[in-house]
Amino acid sequence: MAGDTLNSMTDREAARKRILARYRDPALADRLSGGEWNKALDVMLSHRSVRHYLDEPVPETMLELIIAAAQSASTTSNLQAWSVIAVQDKDRKARLAVHAADQRHIHAAPLLLIFVADLARLRGLSDQRGYEGVALGYIEAFIFAIADAAFAAQNAAVAIESLGLGCCYIGAMRNNPQGVADELGLPDETMVVFGMTVGRPDPAIASDVKPRLPQGVVLHRERYTPPSPDLMADYEAHMHAFQAEQNMRNIAWTEQAATRVKDLAALTGRHVLTSFLKGKKFGLK
Repeated sequence: MAGDTLNSMTDREAARKRILARYRDPALADRLSGGEWNKALDVMLSHRSVRHYLDEPVPETMLELIIAAAQSASTTSNLQAWSVIAVQDKDRKARLAVHAADQRHIHAAPLLLIFVADLARLRGLSDQRGYEGVALGYIEAFIFAIADAAFAAQNAAVAIESLGLGCCYIGAMRNNPQGVADELGLPDETMVVFGMTVGRPDPAIASDVKPRLPQGVVLHRERYTPPSPDLMADYEAHMHAFQAEQNMRNIAWTEQAATRVKDLAALTGRHVLTSFLKGKKFGLK
């Protein structure tokens, strides 16, 4: 993207602002904003979840551009083992919302994209050629289908934001996998990985960029190393500040993260996924 490189002082200031918002680390912001920067990085570092939308439909051409971007993502061996279902009907969105904690923004968004790990298409191709499709019965196939759907969805998210729209991933689409599958008419060997609400952000309800873990926690050099207690403490402080700024409930990030995985109830219904997958004839060997 050489043609999209940004060089002006204003752009460097914008780069510093983006990096500082993401990490709240002035030294890192100074270091990274002095080097390469472009429009793609600006879009990606500006990402935030949008849950409030204007009552405006997403134009069909925009939807098709978003899907073109999604299909341009990397895919395992070019198998393209994913599908996406665009849901715009208000009644269907409402029924899907019931299966996903009845989140308000599912109702409000003009477009709901449902990303599907899809081995059914490969099964059909295999059957047409008289092959047994043995590899489809192994967990590797399930993993690459999920990976392909995730690659595509993230490309879609970047495209959505580059077009001036906003989006929010909906992991709660896995809370009741059978109910969602029935509503969408999903065949065997398919599973919804997540949904994504899409629409024009309501300018009256702004949200800020949420800080992420320090790079020193997620970036490992040569070999894996445990997270530094000091870096984790810094992140806790950044998150407490962010919560105060956004009038959010004040809770330690480490407590929030640990609570999210502490017991069966934390899975919010997703403990049934293994039995659901077996019922959908995923092999998982």
